[in-house]
Amino acid sequence: MRVPVPAWKRRRGNPKWGQPLKPIPALLTEFEAEVARLRLEKSEYVFSVELKRWCKSNRNRVYVPEWLLDEWAMPVDTNWSAA
Repeated sequence: MRVPVPAWKRRRGNPKWGQPLKPIPALLTEFEAEVARLRLEKSEYVFSVELKRWCKSNRNRVYVPEWLLDEWAMPVDTNWSAA
């Protein structure tokens, strides 16, 4: 013989329904991580030799701001593939 479970003990549904979602942390792009590693301000980007070298070798693989590529006259190969 089964003993009925009181209604208040039966938990059904999602208890967090209606509560706001936790924010998703923003991740740095590889360009932003490199800028942070070099400890550069935005006004220093154009004059940094190390950043220019990094951008030249990675411009087809990762995001680099277009204004910076235009400043250095670096074209991006849109058909480039890592394969």
